[in-house]
Amino acid sequence: MAAGTEQSLVDAIRYDLKRMHETWMEFIYPRQRGADQTVLGKWTPQGGLSLYLYRAWSTIGAPLVALLYPLVLFGYFVRYQTRRVNLTAVRLGATGVVALFIILWGALSALAAFQLDMAANGITAVVAASSVAVVSAALAFLFWRFGGRLTTVLFAYPFAMTAIFLPPVVAALYSEALGSVVLTGTDSLQDWLLANGPAFVDGVKDYLVAEFDLEGITYVLLWFGISVPVGWLLGMVVTLADLVRPAEE
Repeated sequence: MAAGTEQSLVDAIRYDLKRMHETWMEFIYPRQRGADQTVLGKWTPQGGLSLYLYRAWSTIGAPLVALLYPLVLFGYFVRYQTRRVNLTAVRLGATGVVALFIILWGALSALAAFQLDMAANGITAVVAASSVAVVSAALAFLFWRFGGRLTTVLFAYPFAMTAIFLPPVVAALYSEALGSVVLTGTDSLQDWLLANGPAFVDGVKDYLVAEFDLEGITYVLLWFGISVPVGWLLGMVVTLADLVRPAEE
């Protein structure tokens, strides 16, 4: 049984890599992807310079496919999770999704008011963030339900990330108990991003360190800045997974 499962896994990986490489070839050459079993078969040049260029393009694609394949696997995982969320969202409908986030972040607002000993301005900030999150959840649902692939990636995923991240980060600004968990982790994330992210350019890094202290509203801005590209990344890896192996397969 274990041997059969292992063989199936190897076959699945081989299939994915072949499909990805054929997709790469099809950027330039016709009749590459899934053409082996067709009447005409896969197109290949007859010889000469065309064959040399064909093989060169194939060789270039091989390491690119190997580098992208982990993203495809991650895309399979994200797609599986989002499919479960999507099924729940379909059952709930727009009204149900909004009601769910109202209950969720309403509970956080109540906790802020009665259990976390926040000042009045802190409670107001949490309520405001929760309201933004509820609106973001509604927009994420609408863009996903009625938009196409591009609209879903550009808007639905980032709004969904905002709906999830914003209220707890704002609550952590005004609560030592939450702040010791959320904001300490944010400090570490900021350090990692400055060392390894796009801010590796010395001038940009020096400017960020000199001009912005990670305190107050800048925590919110940082998490908002993270939620958008994270949403895009998740949308793109799911799109890549669909390209390699459509969901119905």
